[in-house]
Order: sequence, then structure tokens, then C-alpha cells
Amino acid sequence: MGFVSKYIALEGGDGSGKSTVSAALRTRLQEAGHPVVVVREPGGTPLGESVRELLLDSDNLDDWAEVFLFAAQRAELASEVVTPALEAGQWVISDRTYYSSIAYQGKARGLGEELVRSINETGLNGVTPDHVFVLDLEPETALARQDSPDRIGREGVEFQAAVRDGYLRLSALDPKVSILDGYLIIIQLITEQCLHIILVLYQPALQFGLLRPQLQQQFTDRKSTRLNSSHTDISRMPS
Repeated sequence: MGFVSKYIALEGGDGSGKSTVSAALRTRLQEAGHPVVVVREPGGTPLGESVRELLLDSDNLDDWAEVFLFAAQRAELASEVVTPALEAGQWVISDRTYYSSIAYQGKARGLGEELVRSINETGLNGVTPDHVFVLDLEPETALARQDSPDRIGREGVEFQAAVRDGYLRLSALDPKVSILDGYLIIIQLITEQCLHIILVLYQPALQFGLLRPQLQQQFTDRKSTRLNSSHTDISRMPS
């Protein structure tokens, strides 16, 4: 589908700050007059919210059941919310996408990253983010930020380290994925950097200090086109 150029996603381990950054980014875009829809996974539809309870509040859940429940609510969200918003010309900011399943179930649970990707992409029917930004920080730090961890958030440091490895691997292999420094405070990510985050959808570029140093050259090699200016008027963004 050709209408996904305003669809971006925020990813990261539990406690990385995705929801906070999503909300702040929405506010900046809305203040500039851009219509924005923020969605979360799991959730975002009546079916999705019901599945969310099963996924996050159950005491135990089979690993493959987890994969297919995530994929089912995701397909519903894409069909019922994301696609109509994109077709109406709105920005869509997603707090998690199927890249979470690749990192969590595919990598950390050992079910296979490509298999999990294939299951999800089949249900999404081409409605996938144009770019995915991963907030990266040490699992110990991220877990300490959680107020009320859910079932998956209680998995512990070893599991979250495997999730982080999954995201770093995605960044190395998938040109849609960029790693952002999760240690930056929210005000830095939003007031200083969010315009560049959005502009990357139109001109793939380095993220002006947001990329971790060890991944900077790798990102340069993969995406050679750079932004010509470090100052951007958000009112001139495509509407």
C-alpha cells in the first residue's frame, strides 16, 4: 500500500519510555496543526483491549499462544484503526508494533525471528510502519523505571537482555529500524530531536546524535542520504 509514509513506531524493552515519547511527540505534531492518531499494542480496539488483558495479566501463557494473540489483535488494529487514519491523511504513531513480537517472541522466547515476522506480516496485509525507532538502554535501568510491571515486564533482566539483542539485530538487518539513545531525557528527545525523527520518513538521514556511536557507521552505510540542515520548521512538514 502506498499510504504508509506517515506511519511511525516506537519500540524498546519494558520501561524504555516508549509511551511517554509517543505522547510528547503527538503533542508536538498537534500543536503544529497536524492530525495525529496514537495507538498502542496490544490494544487499540475492543478486541485488542480484551486480548491485552489475556496477554499481560494472565499468570501463564503458552509461547505460541502469545505469538498468535499478539498477531490477531495487531491485524484488527491495522484494519480498523491504522488503515482508515492513514487513508485520511493522518499521522499514526504506534506504541509498539510487530517488531516487538520479532524481538520478544522470535528472539527472546526462541521461536524464530523470521517465522514470527512472517506470521505477523501475513495478517497485516502490507500495513506496516515506514520507520521504527527503538529506545535503547540497559535492561536493569529500564526495568527499574517500571511502576507496575505486567506479566512480560516481570520476566527479568536475562529475558529483557535477549529482547534488547533482538532489537539491535533488527537494526543491523532492517533499514526501517533505528536505535535511539534511551538515556536521553524526554525533553531532549522531543524538543530537540523529534523533528528530525519525523523528517527521516522523507529523507533517510543520520539522527543527529540519537544513534548509539557503535551503530552510527552502520547506519551511515545503510542510509547515505543526509539532511542538509539541523533546524527544521515543523509547520512545513507534509500535511
